[in-house]
Amino acid sequence: MNWRPSAELDALRARAALLTDIRGFFNAREILEVETPLLCSSGITDPSIEALLVERGASLAAPRYLQTSPEYAMKRLLSAGSGPIFQIARAFRDGEVGSRHNPEFSLLEWYRPGFDQQQLMSEVAALLELCLGVLPCHRRSYRQWFIDLLGIDPMLVSVAELEAFARNRLDPGTLSGDKDLWLDLLMSHLLEPRLAELGVCFVYDYPESQAALARVEIEGGVAVGRRFEVYVHGLELANGYHELTDAREQRQRFERDNLRRREHGLPERPLDEHLLAALEYGLPDCSGVALGVDRLLMLATGSDDIREVLAFAWERS
Repeated sequence: MNWRPSAELDALRARAALLTDIRGFFNAREILEVETPLLCSSGITDPSIEALLVERGASLAAPRYLQTSPEYAMKRLLSAGSGPIFQIARAFRDGEVGSRHNPEFSLLEWYRPGFDQQQLMSEVAALLELCLGVLPCHRRSYRQWFIDLLGIDPMLVSVAELEAFARNRLDPGTLSGDKDLWLDLLMSHLLEPRLAELGVCFVYDYPESQAALARVEIEGGVAVGRRFEVYVHGLELANGYHELTDAREQRQRFERDNLRRREHGLPERPLDEHLLAALEYGLPDCSGVALGVDRLLMLATGSDDIREVLAFAWERS
């Protein structure tokens, strides 16, 4: 039995210093720190993310879900008039283990009423400069990135053309799927590897089908999801949205998620009616972002393995 910590003492000191810097950053901007429940009556519906389920307990009348993100509860606070808020929370995701993933991890999430995604990207860049020092910083739209580097328009290309393009450059074997599958394959194998030398890179305005919880607007004649992802030296670090505030549209997206779950043989998830009621009451126009604290610490310490910055990795917990 290996009872010893996964991380060296220096890494634990670096974590403590990083958390102090993060809190100082938000305190200076008068952004309120909050805490929300980890164990909730509903989990995420997104088919690509699996929540951990707690099924038994004297006080549990029904199964509860360990939260994959504090997003839903924080939006309820925003609807109740909290103003700008942040949280450093524990989050849980099933099936994610490796050099960059741990099923239990630390997530920094914050929301800015009145901000669009470009303003929030600027604030993320300021936080990264505080934590990592000055790095080259780039912003690229998802669409232009594909056009410039691959010569294809991801918004207008057909599924058949996209699959043929991918098969000509990669070896996907018998893989088959919809347009998003092929876009993700090209992104992960041909585009993301080019980010390693760019320092900080923001990729924004994703296809409408990948909007998740972001609002959809028309840009350049096509519908785009107003969301962004942040990469540092090629490591995916954060995911942000200009948040959807329409309760009816959000319910429809949750229901479409469950439809895709059924199609892929996954269990359906209950819709978060608390969140939907809060949206119905009125979520202020805002943007929010979730940033992986453990990955940020990896970047700050030069580590290549998340287990080196965790007091106890999954295998030792």
